[in-house]
Amino acid sequence: MPKKEEKCSFCGRPRSETIMLISGLEAHICNYCVEQAEDIIREESKAGKAGDFSKIKLYKPVEIKNFLDQYVIGQDEAKKILSVAVYNHYKRINRPVSHNNEVEIEKSNLILVGATGTGKTLMARTIAKLLNVPFCIADATVLTEAGYVGEDVESILSRLLQTADYDVAAAEKGIVFIDEIDKIARKSDNPSITRDVSGEGVQQALLKLLEGAVVNVPPQGGRKHPEQRMIQINTQNILFIAGGAFDGIENKIASRVQTNIIGYTSAKDHEIDKSNLLQYVAPQDLKSFGLIPELVGRMPVVTYLSPLDKEALRRILVEPKNALVKQFTQLFELDNIKLTISEPVLDFIVDKAIEFKLGARGLRSIMEALLTDAMYTLPSEQNAKEFKLSLPQAEQILKKINQSKLRVA
Repeated sequence: MPKKEEKCSFCGRPRSETIMLISGLEAHICNYCVEQAEDIIREESKAGKAGDFSKIKLYKPVEIKNFLDQYVIGQDEAKKILSVAVYNHYKRINRPVSHNNEVEIEKSNLILVGATGTGKTLMARTIAKLLNVPFCIADATVLTEAGYVGEDVESILSRLLQTADYDVAAAEKGIVFIDEIDKIARKSDNPSITRDVSGEGVQQALLKLLEGAVVNVPPQGGRKHPEQRMIQINTQNILFIAGGAFDGIENKIASRVQTNIIGYTSAKDHEIDKSNLLQYVAPQDLKSFGLIPELVGRMPVVTYLSPLDKEALRRILVEPKNALVKQFTQLFELDNIKLTISEPVLDFIVDKAIEFKLGARGLRSIMEALLTDAMYTLPSEQNAKEFKLSLPQAEQILKKINQSKLRVA
């Protein structure tokens, strides 16, 4: 008696009519049903998340800045410029389409110039959180020209697509933060036999993304190849915010500002704050630094973030909604331990952060160092209900850490 041919338990197709028939304990499923099930799951998950990015609420610039104030200390000028640019961008997207309206409003991509740890990434992420739009951070340092080791510029949009759960319509209204934009500056004005594949070449490739074009994006990122399935994304309504430390740009600014004030004009009318030259940053300074004019032109809004002084760092420790002291207090509370940090210790942490010149990031590094031993031992101690960090303790811990690092060196 011939053996009965196995069939798919869902659609009834015999094995001979399928590419693959997967066997279970008491059932079988064919490749066609697997593909159909995948589509159903994808559609259901989209329906469940439809409210996530379905509608962008338009906030006024003042409302955007007030929200930023809850998370970012200081940087009022940058907040104001960023709030206006974001408001105008989404107002442009939401405006009703009219045949009589012949004016085409161009988008205002931004460049944030500021030292490390001043809040560039935090501001962009906070605005995306407020507006409830897909947001991704891309690192410009890994980008190279097509065909070279590294990532294509289209991989930036792959991350945005993944954040939007592959909802193309939502991704096309998202925000992309390109970090370390200064690292793709042109290496030299002199032509060379060595190709600048991670500098000017990347800038040229970014142009079409910034201005607005339909781009073929590999869904999983990485290099593009002919057999790969592509997803088309229109970048016309994607807001690009670039950030960079632009280390050394102060020299370019100083040179330009001094040139401008030479003449018959009184020097009193042009008093220059030499302690913060970044406030005078202009597009021509970015061009002098090594960004090509076409790129600077496609990112017309340029603003700066001031270096954080002692007062700002002190406020960052305790005031924002996600302040570091609040974060660590919460971590200890999860172990039913009350954390108390004295005021002199907070001043000590700020002084050390200024000494290390790492901005707000330095605060976290120091706090982690000061509290690591306590976070290691206290959860295992049954009677531990409270931990007080005093100034002598903090000084002793940091001194011990520095000595141990010196011995290793």
